Amino acid sequence: MKRVCGVAGVTAVLVAFSVACSSVEAAPSKPLPGSMSSVPGRQGVALVPAGGVLLGHYYGAGSIEETDTRIGRKPAMHLSYYGWSDDWTSASATRRDLADGRIPLVNWEPAGISFDDIISGALDQTIEARADGVKSLGSQVILDFAAEMNEEEGWGGHVPDRYIAAYRHIHDVFSARGVTNVVWAWCPNNTDSAESPSALAYYPGDAYVDWTGVDGYNWGTSTEDFRWQSFENVFSDIYVKLATLGKPILIGEMASDEVGGDKAEWIDGIVPTLQSKFPLIKALVWFDVDKERHWQINSSPEALAAYQRMAKNPYMNP
Repeated sequence: MKRVCGVAGVTAVLVAFSVACSSVEAAPSKPLPGSMSSVPGRQGVALVPAGGVLLGHYYGAGSIEETDTRIGRKPAMHLSYYGWSDDWTSASATRRDLADGRIPLVNWEPAGISFDDIISGALDQTIEARADGVKSLGSQVILDFAAEMNEEEGWGGHVPDRYIAAYRHIHDVFSARGVTNVVWAWCPNNTDSAESPSALAYYPGDAYVDWTGVDGYNWGTSTEDFRWQSFENVFSDIYVKLATLGKPILIGEMASDEVGGDKAEWIDGIVPTLQSKFPLIKALVWFDVDKERHWQINSSPEALAAYQRMAKNPYMNP
């Protein structure tokens, strides 16, 4: 719901991470964090920690260096956004993440693209180019294609069969090109649009998904349409649904506003809630930017101190 779409949008928030040209040399790979478990039948790994939760970050409120200093550690995962035509396989963000031991989380957004054209194969040239590009990286990348399909993004026109067919087609093209290092994430919104079928109606199937996921926010009380929600409140309903699929769960986007409650207390509740209520959640990504709300981790000194405590908790450092 809080997109920074395509190269232009990303650059507007984080200039240092502009998309590089295809002549950029592959960055040397370093071991990725966490104890990993294998995906049956594939050479790649699912990047699921044996215990605890991987911390991820969207760097929208400063450079990586500035933000990591602010946090007090290096998050394990880095979220970046790309439009349909953007070559995320040669982007400086992807290459730098792999060189620095971060897991790239690629949010690939097909804005303005007909899903019927994806399904028919009319856009296979782009899909094949991305498949070949990511294969050449030789390191694992998490790919979150067309997230929040059940909410206002409405990818595929809120037609689950069309969305599923497009998702599967992209997956199948990657597989046909011999790609084994993409970890496939499927991330609906935590709530459904009134005119949309429920989230699970869009599920591509177990053979096509490594991580299920969800995007969700505490919008605070800045407008009368919203009420303050705890971390548990934001994710409890969708968690029950996702848990039925038995996959590791990724919170692909999350944050809290300052208005209407105690943001520091909200952050302090994350780890206890993960441990006691949400054992299948194995990674979460904070959307660190002052956009529709005060999502940034340093929106107040108290919020930043709480975030630092959370980030240093052993449970967030598997």
